[in-house]
Amino acid sequence: MTGFSHIPVLMTEAIDMLNVRDGGVYLDGTFGGGGYARAILARANCKLHAIDRDEQAVLRGRALAAEFPGRFTILPGRISELQNLLAAHGVSRLDGAVFDLGVSSYQIDDPARGFSFRFDGPLDMRMGNQGQTAADLVNTFPESELADIFFKFGEEKASRKIARAIVERRGVEKFATTADLANVIRGVVRPDKSGIDPATRSFQALRIAVNEELSDIDAALTQAAGLLAPGGRLVVVSFHSLEDRIVKQFCAQATGRAASASRHDPAALFARAEAAPFHLLTRAPVVASDAETKANPRARSAKLRAIERLAA
Repeated sequence: MTGFSHIPVLMTEAIDMLNVRDGGVYLDGTFGGGGYARAILARANCKLHAIDRDEQAVLRGRALAAEFPGRFTILPGRISELQNLLAAHGVSRLDGAVFDLGVSSYQIDDPARGFSFRFDGPLDMRMGNQGQTAADLVNTFPESELADIFFKFGEEKASRKIARAIVERRGVEKFATTADLANVIRGVVRPDKSGIDPATRSFQALRIAVNEELSDIDAALTQAAGLLAPGGRLVVVSFHSLEDRIVKQFCAQATGRAASASRHDPAALFARAEAAPFHLLTRAPVVASDAETKANPRARSAKLRAIERLAA
């Protein structure tokens, strides 16, 4: 766990938007490196619960809990389980919830986790330690399913070519490392003018598929919004178009600006525009300043959106 660092993106903007108050109860749905959590606890004399499925993040959370006895709790689990996780600790109402979506720098920068092609490591990509690895997917899934994953979750135009190359190669030798897979993808996809590595979109797609990230986000937003007390705020930072699309659509539904289209159908929460119980706090997404993007390139794609529950 040593040797890695994580720079929280849009942290000041997110904590300001959360409007943390003394005596409040808050949720950090994506604990990660604990940057948001520490900032929330420092902002006010409040109670905070945080969730993470990553065992290493949970260990960091337990260390933070020792610094803030009685005020902070780390809950091992997935954000799609947040309602049950909180209920098990007697929490049925929140004054605010924040989500910093995606993969953390701790995960990306650790070769043993297999998230990045920048370092050769086992082809894993799991945020937790359960379920199928990325190697399981590329070595066993049918060609058509692999193509669908690359196209749907990576918006990769060469998805079919990549899937075909993977199936041909695994017939000779199974994939085991990130470098091995990246090299096969680079042999199919030519570099473009963007300068982005040809393997980037496919690695993103596999990570999302392995961790079921998009369905988790959809479920988490619905559950968190349902727990907010009047005046409570839901603040979400996303990092790519697939995440942001879900968040943007959810905020539109919650504030009566769009028909419900969520797989979890939050129509019971916000069925009619004139009765929408939420107010949109960000008509346009908040983005990182030039200074932040210069200091932390990961902030370039970040978008913050937020809603607030109105009084009954």
